[in-house]
Order: sequence, then C-alpha cells, then structure tokens
Amino acid sequence: MPTLDDILEHVGEFDKFQKQTFFVLCLLSAAFTPVYVGVVFFGFIPEHRCFSPGVAELSQRCGWSLEEQLNHTVPEWGGHGANFGSRCRRYEVDWNATGVSCTDPLGSLRGNRSTVPVGPCRHGWVYDSPRTSLVTEFNLVCEDSWKLDLFQSSVNAGFFIGSINIGYIADRFGRKFCLINTILANVVFGILLVFVPTYLWIVIIRFFQGLVSKGCWTAGYILVTEVVGPKYRRTVGILYQTAFSIGLLVFDAIAYAISHWRWLQLTVTLPSSFFLLYYWCLPESPRWLISQGKNDKAMKIVSDMAKTNQKKMPSHFEDIKFEEDDGGKQNPSIFDLVRTPQMRKNTFILMYNWFTSSILYQGLIMHMGVAAGNMYLDFLYSALVELPAAFIIIITIDRVGRRYPWAAANVVAGVACLVTALIPEDIHWLKVAAACIGRMGITMAFEMVCFVNTELYPTYIRNLGVMVCSSLCDVGGVIVPFIVYRLVEVWHDLPLIVFTVLGLIAGGLVLLLPETKGRVLPETVEDVENFHRKSAPKAKKIYLHVQTSEVADD
Repeated sequence: MPTLDDILEHVGEFDKFQKQTFFVLCLLSAAFTPVYVGVVFFGFIPEHRCFSPGVAELSQRCGWSLEEQLNHTVPEWGGHGANFGSRCRRYEVDWNATGVSCTDPLGSLRGNRSTVPVGPCRHGWVYDSPRTSLVTEFNLVCEDSWKLDLFQSSVNAGFFIGSINIGYIADRFGRKFCLINTILANVVFGILLVFVPTYLWIVIIRFFQGLVSKGCWTAGYILVTEVVGPKYRRTVGILYQTAFSIGLLVFDAIAYAISHWRWLQLTVTLPSSFFLLYYWCLPESPRWLISQGKNDKAMKIVSDMAKTNQKKMPSHFEDIKFEEDDGGKQNPSIFDLVRTPQMRKNTFILMYNWFTSSILYQGLIMHMGVAAGNMYLDFLYSALVELPAAFIIIITIDRVGRRYPWAAANVVAGVACLVTALIPEDIHWLKVAAACIGRMGITMAFEMVCFVNTELYPTYIRNLGVMVCSSLCDVGGVIVPFIVYRLVEVWHDLPLIVFTVLGLIAGGLVLLLPETKGRVLPETVEDVENFHRKSAPKAKKIYLHVQTSEVADD
C-alpha cells in the first residue's frame, strides 16, 4: 500500500503549494537572526575610558590631540592602547586645579608621575562611539562587564527551557498551532524590550523571548520538511537554514544604518508581526495529522495540494482514508528517545553534536571579535562564508550521503581552529583565513545536524526529538561566552584548542550514526531500530486504504 510520499509523487512534491509554504517560512527563518546573534550589535563594546572631570577643558586649553590627552590623563596608556587599566582606572587628581602644566600635567600636580594614585572610575565612562548599546546605556564595562554575558546567556537559557516545552506543544497540538502562538509571543517580548527601562527587566524579557523564539524557528523547519516529497526534503531543509544566513546580511545592513540599539530592536521586531498572517496561508503538517489520527483533515490538505499544484488526483486516490496500522493515535514521550538501543545511541550522539556546533559556531564569532576591528565588516565576512557551506552540502549530500560530509565538516572545523591557534599574530590575514575555513566547516556541521536530526526520529516524536537534542545547543550557548572570554585571558588562542578537541570528537561520533541517504522518513520506533540494516526500511506504517468499489471487489 502506498505511503504519503507516494501520494506526493502524484499531487506534487515541490510545486506551487510547497514553494509558497517554503517561501513564507524562509522569511521566518531570516527573522530569527536578531534574537540569536543580536548581542553583537545590541551589546557592542566601544572603546571606553573613565570620565575625569576637567580633562576635556584642560585638553581644549592646552590644544592637545586625542592621543596626547590619553597619554597625559589615562593610566597605563603609554602608547600601548586600551587595556584593562586604561579602560577601568583613573588618576585620582583634580584636573580642575589651577596651574596644571600642559607639558607635564601629572608632574605639576604630584611632582612624580609614578607616585600618582590610581583608582576606579567614579564618574562614569567616556565612550568613543556615537552609537548606543546596552553597554553604553547601562555601563556594562569593567567590574560590570559580566552583565553583558548574562544578557546573552539569558536568551540561550530560554532556548534551553523552551526547546523541550515548545517541542512537546508542536508534537501534541500541531506545528501550525505552535508556530502562530510562538510568533505572537516573540513579537510581544521583542516590543517590550524597546520600552523597559532597567537592565534587570531587559534580561528577564530576553529570557522569555528565547523561551519562544527558537521553538518558533524549529517548528517552521519541521513543517517545511514535512510538506515536501523526499526528493526535495534535504534541499528545502538546507535552504531554510541558508535563509538564516541571508538574515545575517540584512541584519548587518540594518544595524549599520540605525545607531540606537532600542530603535534597532523595534525595527527588526515589527516586521515579524506580519507573520501572524500565516494563520490563513500556512497548512498544518499532513504527516502530523496522520500520526494523530486526524485523517479527514489530512485528506483535505492533500486535496488542496493537488488543486494548488494544478494536479489531478488519480481516480483510485479520490476517496482515501488514512489509517495507522497500530490503530491509534500516538502520544509523544521524552522517554521514547532513549527507550530502545538505536534511538538511545542516536539521541546521545545528536545531543553532543548540537552542543559542539553551538560552541564552535558562536565561539568563533566571539573569538574573532576579541581582535578589535570593524564589527560590521567582520559580521559581513562571517555571514558570507556560510553561503558556500550550504552549496557544498547540496552538491555532496545525495552523491556521498549524510555521514561522511558531516563528519568531515566537524574535522575541518576542528583542524582549522588548531591551525588558527598556531599561526603567529603578525600573519593576521592567514589567521583570519584559517578562522573563516573553520567557520565554514562548523556552519556545514550545524546545518547537517539540524537536517539529519529530523531523519532519525519517527513522525509522532520528530519535533520533540529535534527540540530535546537541540537543547544541548543552548547549553553550549550559555557557557561559550565564559569559555572564550575567560580562557582568552590565560592565552589568546586557548579557546581555539578547546574548539579543536570538541570538533574532532564530534566528527568521530557522527560515523557511528546510520546513513539516512535514500531512506523515507521513519514513522515508528521500529523503523528507526531497523535503520542500521543495509536495506532501506519499509516504514510504511501509514497506509492508504482505497475505498473504491474496484478495491472492495478485490
């Protein structure tokens, strides 16, 4: 008896109906960018130093250049640039005192520069940028710099908690129900971020935004892969993630044009309100409806597909009834992910790869940002390098399979991190090039883990499986700021060594997973357990019973 994939061959695997669904969901994927990497612009740290009353007036009276002002009035400057001492300490002198020398101001005040007392910033900071951010508004520098890490960790903590809960909702109540409600919540929290006045409330609302936004993105991913035929499933899955990369480019341009972080937040949030129109233009997943025993609704969507695609249903498919051979609706349970040997092995390996992908992906961006440069250009380069990654996956995934390109991507990322760490600082261009190769490798691995994750779980717990495994991605997102910013104080490239180890282990574990090339999506746990066999699983647990008289006579 034919499966749903067989029906899609007749009504269209990727025709007008699926293309419309794919396009509107790609917009959703691109809009996720400001939530995931928005800290780059919302929390950028400009060059800063302690504000000392009287310095500006003294500098103007003496006709100092900025460099001369810094050399005379900022501790530990001395031509060495802005280090911790120059950013967070000040000379405890009265620059408004009369008789201050323009050639040796400290000497005229204290007699000996080396004996001038140095203390913490008491009057705030001076920021060498006209742009505003969370850092400049709430002074999240020096002793309070950890608060910026907390801002980013809060959204990843929201991702983590929301992954399981939103995944359950999507599998229990439907992909579309989950999508619309999380879109609404994300818009509400995004707008609240613009108006709340205190840092504490910003962190709290950022947490709630993380709680719903990743679930929204993942539900869209699951939906778009479940409405197309098997020949196009891998392509739409990869391109859905590529839309996120396009969103990086758009976000970079908008951030460059808008200098105030609150206006930037409002600008990237308001367009998401139009996604609420998806209630009228997006279908529910027919696969999910079948797994829940809602056969009539699934048949209605299949008929709409045929009509929109201008395809005619074969006569013996016009009166069909979907029925599961186990006779009932299946309820998702988190214990199903580890109850059987193959499911358990898949789950643990996928969890580790999600964790590693997040650590390396976000960590490489943060580590490149440690070296002061043009953050808009750096962000642009890091976004552009993701596009070739998608192209490489598309041309290799059906020719070679899933496992080997995925394992190779992790290994390349790990080796590139090691090479980057070993290249001397004075060969900066080569160091940046190696880091970009690592970024391309981990981008491929990130896209592969998301794609293969959906192929290794049966329909009734597919969304829950992706959410639970990807929750380790959020654990990585919580700890990666501490890996980068703490280890870099020990040795600038020590985080890259950690990335190397994680990437190489991930590449080896991927080889223990079953190859999913050419396999239909599993419908039951038994199908997953049979994945290790060389022959493709039958996975035809959802039958189409033709109710024509011709079949009845048979």
